[in-house]
Amino acid sequence: MRKVVLAVLILSGLAGKSLAQAKTPFGQSDPKAKEILDAASKQFKTYKTVKADFVLKINTADQKLLDSKTGTVYLKGTRYKVLLNGQEIYCDGETIWTYNKDTKEVQINTYTPDNGTITPSRLFTNFYDKEFLYRLDGTASYKGKTTDVIEMTPLDKSKPFFKVVVQVDRSSHNIVNTKIFEKGGNQYTYEVTSFTTNMALDDKSFVFDTAAHPGVDVVDLR
Repeated sequence: MRKVVLAVLILSGLAGKSLAQAKTPFGQSDPKAKEILDAASKQFKTYKTVKADFVLKINTADQKLLDSKTGTVYLKGTRYKVLLNGQEIYCDGETIWTYNKDTKEVQINTYTPDNGTITPSRLFTNFYDKEFLYRLDGTASYKGKTTDVIEMTPLDKSKPFFKVVVQVDRSSHNIVNTKIFEKGGNQYTYEVTSFTTNMALDDKSFVFDTAAHPGVDVVDLR
């Protein structure tokens, strides 16, 4: 669950229907899709910081709702913080803290950006060129705005998901919609409720403060 949550956190749910459009066969990536993803990556790199409130919905393959969670993600360079109902994840670029509120336990791990996990800080770089095949799959409407729909399949077939669909706002070049299809059948949809850029974020806010959580059980796995 945690790796799937980290896979996409600037977000949302599919809205509208894709229009018919010729697809590039998988086996090579679509130059048109690359142009759109490159523009999204370039736009994201202009932001010093990002805060996004979101809703995470988990559905079965037949669209039965299993769970719905609200959360917030903060990003600053390689640093990120994810706040979900019952769970908090902190990363200062070197260390990751995963805090479970129910059990009052925090696990500490070394941050390893090259382990294949798509963290929030990596999502908006050009990682897709090396880790996915992708194609433009038409257009859709999202909250009254036209988006380009891009379907991505991982080159590494051992990953727990087999497809990721993102929608990119044509006017802002922001990724506004992400849906992950797990091999087990579940689908994870992220819906953005607010998006704020270039706000002041102290580096200390990306470090789990043990003193502020008295009684927490610390499990150091480094």
